[in-house]
Order: sequence, then structure tokens, then C-alpha cells
Amino acid sequence: MAEAATLDPPLPGENVKPFTPEKAKEIVMSLQQPAMFCNMVFDWPALHWNAKYLSEVLDGKKIQFRMGMKKTDTAPQFETKCSYVEATLEEFLAWTCGQPTCVSRPFSCYDFSKYWTYADYKYIAMIFEDKTEIFKDIMWSDFGFPGRNGKESTLWIGSAGANTPCHLDSYGCNLVLQIQGRKRWHLFPPGNTTFLYPTRIPYEESSIFSKVNVVNPDLKHYPQFRKAQAHVVTLNPGQVLFVPRHWWHYVESIDPITVSINSWIELDADHKARVEEAVTRTLVCAIKSAENPSRVDAWLNPTEVEATSHEINLQYLNGAMSAYLEYQKVTVSKDRDPSTHDTEKEASSYKRRKIEVNTKPEDYKSWTHEAGFTVVQAKKLEKIPFGVHLIPVLPQSQEGSSVGAGAVESDSRDLLSENEEGHFGKLRCSGKQSVMINDCETLADQTDADSNANSSQMAISTNDLLDCLVNPQVINLVTGLLLERERV
Repeated sequence: MAEAATLDPPLPGENVKPFTPEKAKEIVMSLQQPAMFCNMVFDWPALHWNAKYLSEVLDGKKIQFRMGMKKTDTAPQFETKCSYVEATLEEFLAWTCGQPTCVSRPFSCYDFSKYWTYADYKYIAMIFEDKTEIFKDIMWSDFGFPGRNGKESTLWIGSAGANTPCHLDSYGCNLVLQIQGRKRWHLFPPGNTTFLYPTRIPYEESSIFSKVNVVNPDLKHYPQFRKAQAHVVTLNPGQVLFVPRHWWHYVESIDPITVSINSWIELDADHKARVEEAVTRTLVCAIKSAENPSRVDAWLNPTEVEATSHEINLQYLNGAMSAYLEYQKVTVSKDRDPSTHDTEKEASSYKRRKIEVNTKPEDYKSWTHEAGFTVVQAKKLEKIPFGVHLIPVLPQSQEGSSVGAGAVESDSRDLLSENEEGHFGKLRCSGKQSVMINDCETLADQTDADSNANSSQMAISTNDLLDCLVNPQVINLVTGLLLERERV
């Protein structure tokens, strides 16, 4: 078990951080590639948040765990194919240590050698709602975001093999702190979107999934994935990974127990992204809801409470468009003032209501194309001090990138929507999950069937149609046309 004691200490003789908050923020807002910050959090109390400590703090409180299978399959294990259990962290720790089933009861029908489990995406503000003093253990102010702490962060606790399917986040950029154990990140730039075969089924607001199992790809069905350029890195305790906007990522725990914390940093470009997400939701819900109920697959991700009605979706779409157009008015009136050009939002608890004054119309290029650096960006990047304190996550060799996990990876050790509580990030429901599989046998059977079903279907399905209609490039075009209509 990798404990907090393995955290990276500051270098000998150093008791100050390598970057000031202002410099760290400049790096985050300028950098267009993933990178790891080292020696920036050695004084954070959150570094002691290993699973044993958290189990004591939660004191028997049950949280939801997602169960998946440890198997080499070419089909991604989407959340709709997983089972779920409610358990305490004590029971989780007992299961990972192989203790008797009477101690790890909720996990009793899951063989630890065949299954992994993941308490993923737990809002710290919710699971520690009666222990708010713990929020200050997380100090994102060190990265130039004053006031941001555990209240705007999420917690991830998993066993070896626990993973998040390859996807991109529609909103913001991401800072991820590793606390216990190691995680391996497979990242792909926005320009690789076509090669990753994007899909919105299962549907979840702000997440675009890939049909490809990037660590064991089916190159017969997804041949374009050969062209994808993977950036792979192992994140160790005490390190903070920066994930730029719209970078695809697949994340897997590689130690028996892993604990990490992240926070999404909202960006000006999120204004238009919310319109794109509203268009997508309206189309997906309208078409999937029209299917024969007896033949409908699990298309709604368990993180979504329910399929919203067409009327509600149109209200959301109109609201998002109005907010974006209002934001553009402010932008046009101030875009000649250099002092207003800051892509990060200052502290505010109402993401959807905020109007910022940075993004110009020409900045809204399709994010499905490879982002090129402007002269200004290039000058900024020249000033970014890569080294032992800031390690770039470099692309793999071309021949290695198409074979997934077997390729060479970067390792730092070798180189030395807001919710009601004002949380920034994806909108995740906290209530009952809409799709849940609770039987171990059912989970295994479904996973096996899924790997063979796609190849035998010859007719165009509803999901095939949706993959075209809500393709990111199409949604970007539709959003542009809708906004032009409103401007007239």
C-alpha cells in the first residue's frame, strides 16, 4: 500500500515553493500541453488524506463505489456497464486487504483478483458537509486561485485497475493532486478527436466519451486510432497534474489503493461550451426518448438523474444562448483593454451567471482541430520554466502510441456546472442513480456480450445516427448557426 509517507519532499535546503501563486497561475493559463507540478504542495494538510485517515474522518459514513472487471477487453467499461455498492471506507480497506467477507460485506460477492472498485467523483463539499473545517486542507490559492479549496474540489478513491473511460471534459481545465498510490494518465490532444471516435452515448453533460479502449484498442473497428498521439504519464503522490482544456484522458489506478483530489478551473470559453452542451442534450434526449422502451439500452450515464423533457431542454438552451450573447456584448465593449484579458475567472459561486471579458470571436475556432500557437502564446511558452519543478508530459513515439499501455511513458521519477453549492466542474447528481447493475453475474455477462454485439450489427442504429448528429464538429457548426440567428 502506497501511503502518504512516500510523498515528494521539497528539495534539500528548500522550504519555499518553486513558483509564486502568480507565476503558477500564469503557467496554468498559458500552457497548452499537460504538465506536472512538483514540490508545490509539500505543506498541504491534504497530503495526509490517505484512505485510512479518510475512513476515520468519515466515521462509518457510506459512500457509493463503482465495480468493474479486471479483464483485457477491447470494449471500454462505461459506467452503464458497471455495478454499484454502498459501503464505508473501512469495508473498502478490508476488501483490498483480503479480510473475511463479514468485515467487507458489501464487496463479498466481488473477487478482489477479478474486480476493481472506484469511489469516483465525490464532491468534498457534500461528503464532508458536516466537517467544513476540512476544506482548508486543500489550498489551490498556491496556484493563483484565491479562495478555492476543498469546497470546489472532488475526491477519488480506488483500487488497482480502477479506471475512468477515455473522455474529454467540455468545461474548464483541470488540476489534479495525487495523494496516495499512483495513477497512470493517457492523454490525447484536442486534434486527435476524430481518431478517438467520439460518442455521446452513454450521455452525460459535459463529458464526451471515446468508443476506443485506448489501452487495448480494437484497431479493426477503429483503425484511425493508429494516428492518435498519446501522452502517458505516471502521477505520483505529492505531484499535481495540469490537464489543459479539451484534452482527452483515460486514467487508471496502478497501486492497491489510490487517493486523488481535483478541481476544475472555469474558463471564458465555457460560455460557448454551455450552448454546445445544451444543443447536444436537446438532440440526444429527444431522439433516445422516442425509441421503443422495450428495446432501449442504458443510454443515460448513472451520473445523470433522468432524461429531461424537451421543454426543459429548450429552456436550458435558450438560457445558455442568452448568457453567451450577453457575455459577448461585454467582450466587444472591452476587448481593446489589455487589462481585461485574463482567461481565468476570479472567485465566484455562480458559474452560469458570470460574464467575463476575455474571449474574442476569432478565439472560438473548432476545438476538434489541432490547436496552433499564436505568436503571443509562443512568447509566453518560452518563459515557462520546465525542469524538475514543472515536467512536461511529452508525446510517445509514433510506433508506440498506437499500441496503448505498452508504449514508453513519462515518469517524473526518471526526470529527477456548478452545482447548488457553487461547485465548479461537471454537474453530477447526488441522488439515486438512474441506471444500476447490482448483480455480479449480470456484470460479467453484460461485459462479455458487449464485446461481441457491435460487430454483429449491420443495420444503422439510433446510436449510430446520434454519433453523426452530435459529433463535436457538427455541434460546433449548429451552435454557430443558432448564435448567428440570434444576432440578426
